[in-house]
Amino acid sequence: MTRNSASPRLPAGARARAPQVLSALGRLYPDARTELVFNTPFELLVATVLSAQATDVSVNAATPALFAAYPDAHALSQATADDIEPYIRSIGLYRGKAKNLAALARLLVERHGGEVPNDFDAVVALPGAGRKTANVVLSNAYDYPAIAVDTHVGRLARRLGLSVQTNPDKVEADLQKLFPRDRWVFLHHALILHGRRVCHARKPQCPSCELASFCPKVGVEHVEG
Repeated sequence: MTRNSASPRLPAGARARAPQVLSALGRLYPDARTELVFNTPFELLVATVLSAQATDVSVNAATPALFAAYPDAHALSQATADDIEPYIRSIGLYRGKAKNLAALARLLVERHGGEVPNDFDAVVALPGAGRKTANVVLSNAYDYPAIAVDTHVGRLARRLGLSVQTNPDKVEADLQKLFPRDRWVFLHHALILHGRRVCHARKPQCPSCELASFCPKVGVEHVEG
């Protein structure tokens, strides 16, 4: 995979701030990893597709029964969307996701022998997947260096003055410029954890945040004390 095309200039101070961000996140979340529960690349792919506009908690609650019924792509390829829906009804947008999972499993069998390919473009081409899904799956299943930009990563990138972009692909390109390639996967997970635990969208806990001393707090309107 090549990097995204060049985006407009990085925010002032971004290059100086990036090492501070990485150092602080390393202290806070040294073992940062995905909170999706999975045992195989197939399970991770399914869980990641299900996690779009849904919480990891809701996905992790639903997938054990789903994977017990359909443990691999071959089994899931035999299912219809109607078969899948009862297992994921508690997850947002479950009808569309059920259709995508049924189609995704069939393509995995037809094109890749039932295995999740270690190839960015091949994963992106699967129903319900996209750039973020491919980055999550390849980085966690195959140690591929990638930064998956979800709502947390995008929000923190802007708030920390690392990017002015709102398009996830352009945020990804900016972060790739600022951080060492071998830390991309860690950065993605650590930013997500910090967004969930401290740097909330509406009421960030700035007074207790270890990044506050160098964070420009872009767009922050209300600080939680």
